[in-house]
Amino acid sequence: MSIISDKISPTLTTLLSELREECLLAIKLIHQLELEHLTEEQIEDVLGELTASLTHLQTHSSIVKEELNKEG
Repeated sequence: MSIISDKISPTLTTLLSELREECLLAIKLIHQLELEHLTEEQIEDVLGELTASLTHLQTHSSIVKEELNKEG
């Protein structure tokens, strides 16, 4: 998926691309939790990474929202 960069600012284009990548990482981590035979340590590691990813998503989403408000 490409973002129509000639219609929106370069900053917003970059922010949306970064947001997409972080969303994909969160989905990947959630899928890892669905795997069978994970050890307790593996589960803890994935949950830690997922917590960090969700925190980053929350912060990044606020920045994207601010930039969207500037565009509109």
